[in-house]
Amino acid sequence: MKGWMGKSKALFLFTMLALFLAGCGKENLTALEPKGYGAEKSMDLIILTILIMIGVFIVVMLVYVIALVRFRKKKGQEDFIPKQVEGNHKLETVWTVIPIILVLIIAVPTVLATFDLADESNASEQINIEVTGNQYWWHFNYAGEEIVTSQDLYIPTGERVYLNMQSSDVIHSFWIPSIAGKMDVNPENINTMYIEANEEGVYWGKCAELCGPSHSLMDFKVVAVSPEEYDQWVSDMQAVDPEAVPEDAVAQDGQELFQENSCVACHAIGSSPAATGPNLTNFGDRSTVAGILEPTKENIVSWIMDPESIKPGNKMTGAYPSISEEEANSIAEYLMQLKPSEITPESAGN
Repeated sequence: MKGWMGKSKALFLFTMLALFLAGCGKENLTALEPKGYGAEKSMDLIILTILIMIGVFIVVMLVYVIALVRFRKKKGQEDFIPKQVEGNHKLETVWTVIPIILVLIIAVPTVLATFDLADESNASEQINIEVTGNQYWWHFNYAGEEIVTSQDLYIPTGERVYLNMQSSDVIHSFWIPSIAGKMDVNPENINTMYIEANEEGVYWGKCAELCGPSHSLMDFKVVAVSPEEYDQWVSDMQAVDPEAVPEDAVAQDGQELFQENSCVACHAIGSSPAATGPNLTNFGDRSTVAGILEPTKENIVSWIMDPESIKPGNKMTGAYPSISEEEANSIAEYLMQLKPSEITPESAGN
């Protein structure tokens, strides 16, 4: 009895824990509420598979219950042996053919969806973005637009955006659960996928391939705005002057410190080629700092002073001279004023 009670308590606790964890997560970081074409295709396949599995479960349980009730051992019939059906060709054919049919029902739509989501026939007529995966951040180069940015990927709603992806170091995996499926990002070759958002919003993206100690912190955002707002954002980003001097005196000091401490050696502002660190052109408009922190001045200072404590193994650690908290505060003030456009994550309904 004690053993049974112990198992019941363990099952209850496990069930409660599962229910609790099912409620964890972040807004716009679920594949169960599709907001894009690829995610909708995936959801259709998920529903189809679940329905088939439920049907199989019901049939198996029904047969099990019938056998349990009809052929249970009865008093006075302890030696009774039911009719044996081994070698029955009809039964063996049925339970061989039915699984094959069920697999085909799942496989055919899956293959069709795979080819559909890999279609690149119209890529040259659409927006193309070169995506580079790095430990532990994402870099975006808008082909033909002279726009380079990092961490926040801006796209127009209702349009296919083709992503040509490659890694600068190890294997990563690009995943925006609410919009599209996953795609591996390899050092050796370029993989292409397209994304299409149905609604404006800020959608969370993740690296879905274990890539180092800060793999779980390799987040990014997709900012989906209306086509008109997207065109305005493109125009604003193209008009950025990397040498522009901020009006605020503290920010001016921060700009000088940014240059004197070799920050520009790793972080470009404007459409300069990719450096070893994230592009900072629209840093002040980003929805997060380092992909995971709230965009507050305190968090920016903390990141500058000790990035290793926030993202272990990142390449910024030890890559620049030691600076004081006052200097970090000035640099943070400068970075927060890098706001080239009025089109921000808030414009996307956030």
